[in-house]
Amino acid sequence: MTEDWQPTASRDSIKRRATALATARNFFSARDITEVETPVLCEFGVTDPHIDNIAVKTTVSDKPVFLRSSPEYHMKRLLAAGSPDIYQIGKVFRDGERGERHQPEFTMIEWYRHNFNLQDIASETCALIYEISEPGSNPVSKNIRISYTAAFMQACSVNPLEAEVDELRSTAQNFLGDIFDDELTKSLGNDRQAWLDLLATHLVYPGLPGEVLVVMDSYPAEQAMLARINPDDPATALRFEVFLNGVEIANGFHELGNAVEQAERFESDRKQRHLCGRPDMEPDTLLLDALEAGLPDCSGVAVGLDRLLMVTNQLDSLAAVLSFIPGR
Repeated sequence: MTEDWQPTASRDSIKRRATALATARNFFSARDITEVETPVLCEFGVTDPHIDNIAVKTTVSDKPVFLRSSPEYHMKRLLAAGSPDIYQIGKVFRDGERGERHQPEFTMIEWYRHNFNLQDIASETCALIYEISEPGSNPVSKNIRISYTAAFMQACSVNPLEAEVDELRSTAQNFLGDIFDDELTKSLGNDRQAWLDLLATHLVYPGLPGEVLVVMDSYPAEQAMLARINPDDPATALRFEVFLNGVEIANGFHELGNAVEQAERFESDRKQRHLCGRPDMEPDTLLLDALEAGLPDCSGVAVGLDRLLMVTNQLDSLAAVLSFIPGR
């Protein structure tokens, strides 16, 4: 008999998770934000070229369904149908992710606020993180803000809104020599966003200040995802991320409500998936119908609870905050 049946988290970690869940629900209750539940099984996956969907075959349909990678699309459909401010805490799934900071199944806290701008939702995100982190061994109570461009300039003197592929490739070679080789160069090719992502994950994010929340905003418009383009600076998107000790904890948007623009982004995603050799994904027409019916002005954010517990309790991997490793 082996010991593989044992949980990977300590009893203290399991208790801290319970406290974090209660804290989050109290946080939202105090702000009159309604808890909702939406399906884990979805008719559509997501077109995002950076996400591998997990397909599930059932006996009730000839077509596969997908484990949700986020509750976002269903929650936006609720908002379009007239729901008030809403939140959800639940499991989400992404294939091809396993390691110290990634698992194919993880817990996400996601919420949406009517008439909140990016500053509003970022401030509220920090407030939630402060409260959840308080009982941990490494609580956080302060934040700083920096733009995506300023972070790149500080880390490697590159303007990510203007730099061409040759400059990004040369910068990667200069700063990341230990991982830089011909195979990497070939795999990234002339994909400018892929080179930006490489520099961000291996150089910019790890170099961010520690022990405080870092709210990074003004991402390039090409990385808008489901966020609006900034009308005052069309080269950037109304999107932010929150980092703690170089680890991404949250991702938020001033939500795009234009169905035509969203459909165009879905098609752009599909082309990028093809170039990356990933399977095609049909766009979620139900979300597009909801946007066409009218998504209220709102901002939303998703917080990765597992990562937050890992970092604020100074643990080395997600396994230490999970009762069991997914799939075991």
